[in-house]
Order: sequence, then structure tokens, then C-alpha cells
Amino acid sequence: MAVQEGNARPLSERAADDIARYIIENGLAPGDKLPTEPALSAMLGVGRGTVREAVKALVSRNVLTVRQGAGTFVAERLGVADDPLGLAFARDKYKLAVDMFQVRMMIEPEVAAMAAGRATGEEITQLRRLCAAVEEAIAEGRNHAAADQDFHRHIAHCSGNGVVETLVPMIHPSIELFVDLTHRGLLKETVETPRELLEAITARDSLRARDAMRLHLMYNKRSMEKFRPRG
Repeated sequence: MAVQEGNARPLSERAADDIARYIIENGLAPGDKLPTEPALSAMLGVGRGTVREAVKALVSRNVLTVRQGAGTFVAERLGVADDPLGLAFARDKYKLAVDMFQVRMMIEPEVAAMAAGRATGEEITQLRRLCAAVEEAIAEGRNHAAADQDFHRHIAHCSGNGVVETLVPMIHPSIELFVDLTHRGLLKETVETPRELLEAITARDSLRARDAMRLHLMYNKRSMEKFRPRG
């Protein structure tokens, strides 16, 4: 698996490609440990400095993660950047929240419908736990954004569609943004709709799940509009 010579690209980039290929060909999963730096150096036929540069490049692409004293591991969200849409740099947060709502409305009702048709019993049990965590956070007056993201992320997982499971978390920073914009001010319906969504998926009712997700998002939007900036 030595890095091929005679290529105009930097050696470290080619080494990074070969490490990524090694991960794929050997079926490594998130959390799996890579060979040591000396072992990678020997396997790729390059110096240890080149291996270090290759690993740095793959860390920046969220392919690898380095744990001091433990080694190099396949990243948990393999190949997915933390902010692939560059949302952190948007200046108008309210407009961003509205734009993100529109995208969520296009995607998530269908994701919920797929989840209702495909979720396993074990996945529904986990979804029930996550819904309870959202309700508990809200009841205790804590920021519920992280729990809500976990709930929606698991619905995407229940859809059985790998692309959806990767795509949906990219648009979920809007949940944190929504909580910030509304100062956690929630309508009663906003609290209740996750439970309705859960029950629709549990009942394997795709139409009801699609409608419950639409309703959930619409109530969120209505809450957000109460805090529309003036001027």
C-alpha cells in the first residue's frame, strides 16, 4: 500500500488518501483505532513526518481524531464537518433561523414518514427515551436544544436512509438558534408536539408522523415570530 511516486500532489495528501482508503477497505467503524504512526509509516512507505501531516489533514476533515496517549481513531461523525454550511458566520441570525426552518420543512416531514415505516422496536424504545429527555429538560427550565437535536437526529436514523442520517444534523444548529432567539419561551403546543410525533412513529402511521412533524415545526416558527427583530 505504499504511496505511489510520480504524482504532482504533495506526498502528505497522497498519504492521507491512502489512509482513508485503508479505513474503507478494512471496514473500520467510528471509534476504531488505527495502526500506530510507525506502522502506518512502514505500510505507506513514507516518513513519520509525512504520516503526521496526513493525519492532521484527516483530522481537519473529521475523518480521524487523535487522543493524547491513546492513539488515532476513526472520527465518530466520519467525514462530516462540524459546520459544513458555514452557519456560524451568518450575521442575521433571525433570517438564518427562518431560512433553516424552510429547509427543515422541506425535509423533515418526509423523514418522519420514513421513520414511521421503517423504525425497529429497539429504535422506537430509544426514541421514547430521547423524547422523555426533551420533556424533562423543558419541565426543569433547562436549555433543551441538545436533547431536541438528539431526538430529531434519532428520527433521521430511524428512517433507514444513510444520506438522510448525515444530512439532517447539518440543519440542526437551527434548534439551538431557535432556543436562543426565543429565550426558551415556548408555547404549550411546542412542548406537546414531540410526544405526538413519537406516538405517530410508534403507531407506524406515516401520514400522521408527517403531519405531526409539520405541526411541530410550524409551532416552533410561530414561537420564533413572537421575537422577530423590530425595524
